[in-house]
Order: sequence, then structure tokens, then C-alpha cells
Amino acid sequence: MRFPTSVKDHPIVQQAVQRLDDLGDPRLGRTLMRCLDDTLARTVRPMPDGTAFVVTGDIPAMWLRDSSTQLMPYLALLENNAALQDLVLAVLRRQFQQIARNPYANAFNAEPSGCAHDPDDLCEDPWVWEAKYEVDSLAFPLLLARRFWAATGRTDHVAAALRTARTAIEVWRTEQDHEHRSVYRFLRRNCPPSDTLPNAGRGTPVARTGMTWSGFRPSDDACAYGYNIPANLCAAAALDGTTELARLTGDTQLADEAAQLASELRTAVLRHGIVHHPDHGEIYAYEVDGHGNTLLMDDANMPGLLSLPLVADIPATDPIYLATRGFVLSSANPTWHRGTAAEGIGSPHTPDGHIWPIAIAVQGLTSTDHAERRTALHTLLANDAGTGQMHESFHKDDPRRFTRPWFSWANAMYAELALDVAGLGTRHLWARA
Repeated sequence: MRFPTSVKDHPIVQQAVQRLDDLGDPRLGRTLMRCLDDTLARTVRPMPDGTAFVVTGDIPAMWLRDSSTQLMPYLALLENNAALQDLVLAVLRRQFQQIARNPYANAFNAEPSGCAHDPDDLCEDPWVWEAKYEVDSLAFPLLLARRFWAATGRTDHVAAALRTARTAIEVWRTEQDHEHRSVYRFLRRNCPPSDTLPNAGRGTPVARTGMTWSGFRPSDDACAYGYNIPANLCAAAALDGTTELARLTGDTQLADEAAQLASELRTAVLRHGIVHHPDHGEIYAYEVDGHGNTLLMDDANMPGLLSLPLVADIPATDPIYLATRGFVLSSANPTWHRGTAAEGIGSPHTPDGHIWPIAIAVQGLTSTDHAERRTALHTLLANDAGTGQMHESFHKDDPRRFTRPWFSWANAMYAELALDVAGLGTRHLWARA
């Protein structure tokens, strides 16, 4: 099967470029086209079984989260475009296969070539690139499945999506009682502490709270405490979509199970995941353990606290979200940086003082102020080091000091924001506030 390799002639893209040109910098539109076409031409690999494998960029593996976000901008282009629809469907089918193979893995190989990331990992499945368990790895394909249906009305993926949802529910239920029910372990030798789990691979101890446990963050760094708040809220939103699709097919049992678990996750977050900050008031923590330990920070990767309106059905006007946003975008957040080039959120995953373009795009996409969205777009363009590409991160004082020259997720987030600024994005599909 052949998939599209360019959308530069797509009428919505052409319209977006024209509107962006009206902002006074033709590079805005050119970068939009470059980012959209780069994903199609360079990251998508048609597979013999009709699915599509999507590399994350300069790493030749397919992350469940990354591949979902890499496709999100194209949701705005799917109407009356069967070829693009078939591409998204092919990626979804690949994701569903991967989750069925190993629901605890975060990244996969195109062939059974072994764990290329670290051959000493415990996972022996040659199809798995890395088996760092992250709640969002199961959530993002379910979010994409629901949004694909909302964008197209197609239902030929729904049966497989619901089978995948049942797998996710089983895992998330098990990990609500990680200490007693889970057999998941992750041990890696001769690596930084963030690349493995303590306590013989079990992770730091947690009490049962009603939330579901995660070994690793969306950054692929180990959780300090096992309950990642944005990941739990993202899972709840994915379950909302499952409920909707299950009711569409008449599967009331699955719909009820998904709705019940979503309710439990949200109730537990409200009880255990909200803390009082002396300057910002009631805000979401980033991680907790149920024993009273709390981590106050945010990470540039999604799902993060800043991205809750995009990934967790949290309204951008919600008071707790707004208070959390104030914390996240301030010096009180240890990952927030301000320099001579830009200000924004970074991650412990990258060097200190580095800002992530993904976080700048998220700040724009979650803002209710159109001027702030435009500023975010111009900031991204001003800090691409002249490459026409978004990077994983760049130094707050010098964008020429960047990590990962080719990071397709960041390109997708630029495209998402550019389409949104042009008034042609998928905001109504990202969040159902």
C-alpha cells in the first residue's frame, strides 16, 4: 500500500499558509508545510500486512505515544481525503497489534530485531525496542482512535480499538494495586537512575489510592513516585472515548467498565493529587505515592500538567488547571527556564537550561488568548537554529545548542499550533470541554 508523502497541495494547508503569511513572516507557512511533509515522507513506512510503522525521527523505533501525536495534525485534513484516512487507520492498526503483543512496552521495532536500545533489558521479545511501562502508551492510541472517528465518521477501526481498550483496562486495573498484583519489573544495568527502577525493578513503594501506577514518565524517565497525575487524567480521557465508542456499537458492558474506571481515576486524583501551594493555591501535583510524598514540577512531554486541556478533557478555564498553569509557567516549577532566547518548560530528560519546543506549542494550544498562541508560534520559529525543523530541546540562551536534530513529534506540535493559529486546527477533537 502507498500512502501520501506530501500535503502541500491540500486545500486546507494552502489556506493555512495564506493566513499565516498574513502574519508577516512567510517562514511560518513554509515551516508548516515542511513539518507536515517531513512526517509523511520520512517517518512512515508501509508494512507488508497493510499497517504503517512510524519512526519517531532519528531513533528507528515506533513509540506508541509519539506516533499518535505525530498524526494528530492530519486530523484536520481528513475530510474527503481517503488516502490520508487510510494512513491514520494503518498506523492505528499497527498500534493495536503492538499493544496486543506487549501492553507494558513503550516502543517497538519494525521487525523482530531485538532490544536495540539495551540488550540487557529484562524483556526478551525481539519485537520490543523498549519495555518501559508508561500509562500514556496505552492512552494515546485510544485517544487517536476516538478522534479519528470524530474527524471522519469511520467505524472500521472501532472493533480493534475496543479490543485494545479491554487490554488497557485490564492493565490499568492491575496497576491500581501495583504492590500486590503486578508482575511488571524493569531493570537496566550500568545506566543513570532515571533509566531503571529501584527496589529490584518494582519502583518506589506506593499505597493503593485508586489511581493506576506507572513505572516511567512520558519522557521515558523513571517516576520518582508511582502515580503520575497527568497520565492518570489522560487515561481517564481515553476511557471517556472508549465509553463513547462502546456505546456506539452497543457494547454496554465495556462502556460501563470504562466509565467506572475513568470515574475512579478522577476521584483518586482529586483526593490524592491536588496540593496547596503557598503562592499558587490548589494545584495538581506531578507525581504522588499515596504515602504522603509529592513531586511539584511539570515535564515538557505530554501528557504533562500544562497539556491537560489537550489530553485529559480538562477545560482550559478550569480554576485548578489555571492555578496549576500559573505554577508551571513560573520559576516555582524547577523545569521552567527563562533566557535571552526564550522561556518555557524543559525536562530532566535533557540538559539543564534547555527548553522544549513541544512545551512552547502546548502553551499556545492551551491558551485562551489568541495573542499568546501567535507569540508561541513565532517563538518556535525564532528558535529553530535556522534548520526549519523543531528540535527536542534548545538552550534558553542559544538555540544553536539543541538536542535531537530530527524529532518528528516536535514538528507535529508546530504543525498543530500553526493550524490552530490559522483557525483550521483540531481543537474540537483534542478536547471536549
